[in-house]
Amino acid sequence: ISPFQVYIIQVSVGNHQWTVKHRYSDFHDLHEKLVSEKKIDKNLLPPKKIIGKNSKSLVEKRQKELEVYLQTLLVKFPITAPKVLSHFLHFHLYVS
Repeated sequence: ISPFQVYIIQVSVGNHQWTVKHRYSDFHDLHEKLVSEKKIDKNLLPPKKIIGKNSKSLVEKRQKELEVYLQTLLVKFPITAPKVLSHFLHFHLYVS
């Protein structure tokens, strides 16, 4: 068993879809930067949970919450995503 969980998140922008893989701590780091730089809502990111953090049901629930989090960010920045978000979502790999 891995000491940490990696979330595989489906990202959709227009007709393009791809997946990104990140630990919760990566999401937390992204969120902190967006809160300070772009003044997004501090409560937007699902909270960190300690008890049962690797249980299958919690992992699935958190994965869905993180997908919603990213989709919310993409709606919030429809024209140009902040550089930190673009990098997190690997836009540089998919921009044609």
